[in-house]
Amino acid sequence: MKATFLSLALCGLCATAMSQKVDNSTITSFDLDRYLGRWYEIARYDHSFERGLVGSTAEYSLRDDGKIKVLNSGHLNTLDGPYKESIGKAKARKNGTPGQLQVSFFGPFYGDYDILELAPDYSYSVVGSSSPKYLWILSRTPQMSTTTKDKILRNLRQRGYDTSKLIWVEQR
Repeated sequence: MKATFLSLALCGLCATAMSQKVDNSTITSFDLDRYLGRWYEIARYDHSFERGLVGSTAEYSLRDDGKIKVLNSGHLNTLDGPYKESIGKAKARKNGTPGQLQVSFFGPFYGDYDILELAPDYSYSVVGSSSPKYLWILSRTPQMSTTTKDKILRNLRQRGYDTSKLIWVEQR
């Protein structure tokens, strides 16, 4: 009985690990100056640190020390709800790969910020992480055309992401 349970548990873990396998390869060229500025959050996977936020934006600017200031903001539950913001910092990863940054909102602890897809004109960006649990679709405008959304979703599904888990963020 114990061996059967253990076998089933291991199979379940393997299936979970396999189902979470995604292609999180990043873009091959990146111009930080063009990436700076305001981005509107079009869609995201659910996370406790953004739960209930609408009208969400991320704004990137250069700091005096060469790092990137990250200002994430939004309103709680409704576009007229309480305003919330988090200020963090970002830097390029030591490996120097284009589109791979590290972001910190909590002291010395950094998380991966991987640019998976970027429009040639920098009008939209798709951001993930080394973990398949994180995913954002960002745009320079509060709304995105259906054609662009469909293209991004198709590309994400080809990479192995579960697009049904995306939360579509209300914007003005």
